[in-house]
Amino acid sequence: MLGAGCGSAAGRHRNVRKNKANTIAGAPACAELVVKIAVLFGGVSAERDVSIASAAQVVRSLRVAGHDVLTVEMSRGLLSSEQERELLSQGIDRAPPRDLAMAPGGLPAGIGSGRLTEVDLVFLALHGGAGEDGTVQGALDLAGIRYTGSGMLGSALAMDKDIAKRLLLAAGVPTPKWLMVPVDPARVVDELGLPVIVKPNSQGSTVGLTLVREASALPSAIEQAAAFDSEVMIEQYIPGRELTVGILENTALAVGEIVPLTGEIFDYAAKYQADAAREIFPADVSAATAGSVQRLGLRAHQALKLSSYSRADFRMDPQGGLWCLEVNTLPGLTAGSLLPQSAAAAGISFEELCERICRAALARPPGA
Repeated sequence: MLGAGCGSAAGRHRNVRKNKANTIAGAPACAELVVKIAVLFGGVSAERDVSIASAAQVVRSLRVAGHDVLTVEMSRGLLSSEQERELLSQGIDRAPPRDLAMAPGGLPAGIGSGRLTEVDLVFLALHGGAGEDGTVQGALDLAGIRYTGSGMLGSALAMDKDIAKRLLLAAGVPTPKWLMVPVDPARVVDELGLPVIVKPNSQGSTVGLTLVREASALPSAIEQAAAFDSEVMIEQYIPGRELTVGILENTALAVGEIVPLTGEIFDYAAKYQADAAREIFPADVSAATAGSVQRLGLRAHQALKLSSYSRADFRMDPQGGLWCLEVNTLPGLTAGSLLPQSAAAAGISFEELCERICRAALARPPGA
């Protein structure tokens, strides 16, 4: 629960609307109140399957904590109990979904039906696309609806990798060199060397990402990335180890290491298929290295104007140098996701993680 209880569930729900800020601070005598939460998920981004898997875990956790939880799918709206059971039981395929499209005109059903105005809080279990690039956040801001995660500006800045990398460099956070398409292959080889990473500029979960070893393979890799985004980035490949760190309430959590078992990069299949990668929390690195990852992760979080929580991913080169690859504003909350593992290694259970994410959202004024 978000506080200490008294009275009926209906009475507790009425009270939470009157004094959410005091409730989460534990000030009133009746501090443990039931909160009505809509978990918003799904949609038509390439990370739809991941979003559904995150929602399944979040819904279960919030209900165990005693909250009144509605499930709202972006393209379908409020779900019945039967629809919820059917949808949330889906798994994650080896490849991201393709050829998804929202019905033309107006707002998506998930945020246009008016049901979200009836809740105290929207828990965003969205990943990628409009759910993570500030679009949904802006719509909820206009409606005066509280939601979890970062606001519209931070979400937009972090999702655009080109802009995010510029801000990281300005904040003193090293990030691999990059070029934006269109670009001459000779310039790519001259400035970035080979191999390089080709990826969509505004996608997560390594959707559409390719490790390119020969200049002749660049056109096909660019074509693959362009299927997921109108802008494509070509990035210097940093050999070495992959590290990650969660950020919660302006505090860095435990550093983890990801060891892909099916290839050289932590791609979409490796992230979401069993036995495709080994995830080690806490990472087997020196205290100094872990501290550096935590400091840089927090600095990146702040440079991108993020709030509540995020996850920063790094490569550590053979000389020990750290390079920030990206910062995720709505990182996965699936059973095997990295942020919950980072939190668990810091002594924070999944249930507490969800509660703290909710408390942070309730403490922030709508639109802030």
